[in-house]
Amino acid sequence: MTTVGFIGSGNIGSAVARLAVDAGHQVVLSNSRGPGTLADAVAELGPRASAATSGEAAAAGDIVVVTVPVTAFPDLPAAALAGKTVIDTCNYGPERDGHIPELDSGSLTSSELLLRYLPDALLVKAFNNIFHKHLRALARPVGAADRSYLPIAGDSAKAKVTEFVESIGYGVVDTGSLPDGWRQATGMPVWGTPYGPYSDEKGQPAGENAIRAALAAATR
Repeated sequence: MTTVGFIGSGNIGSAVARLAVDAGHQVVLSNSRGPGTLADAVAELGPRASAATSGEAAAAGDIVVVTVPVTAFPDLPAAALAGKTVIDTCNYGPERDGHIPELDSGSLTSSELLLRYLPDALLVKAFNNIFHKHLRALARPVGAADRSYLPIAGDSAKAKVTEFVESIGYGVVDTGSLPDGWRQATGMPVWGTPYGPYSDEKGQPAGENAIRAALAAATR
């Protein structure tokens, strides 16, 4: 059993938390509004879930899922995340985050920007390329013929993140180092499309070959 801390408890965070609880993990949720606002979410998840401040969630987690807007990166508890395995689910959106020249030009990925704020974290990009309803719906056990795959990118802790992702219902395709995470960024072929349209909330399974082909088709 792993304890998974969540900094941000929106759509993707909530989906990962649900899958984690169903797989037998403990989860500690946090958001920018305080633990009191998460009472309903904790009640829905059950006894393996609790709410805390972001610093407490970071300290508690064997793995910490960061799922916040890019503009919130400066507010993350860097000291509490030092040495932690951190899953970065974040996507850059200029319409929400404002324009950030290095991200607009492609000279920097959003994960590399996050690493500037969390220099001592073990950062892995994952869960950023799939619609939250598909993430919930497509989880399958190991060995299932229709098991879907998710890409991950990072320079350390990928084995630990792979084990976690596999435990909650997905296979893993290694995209490469953290800078290689651009291949799974917003708008790339592996972003959303392999799992079917948003209008189909059940999604469609996307196997290893489909995800590898989508990653190979990425250009910038």
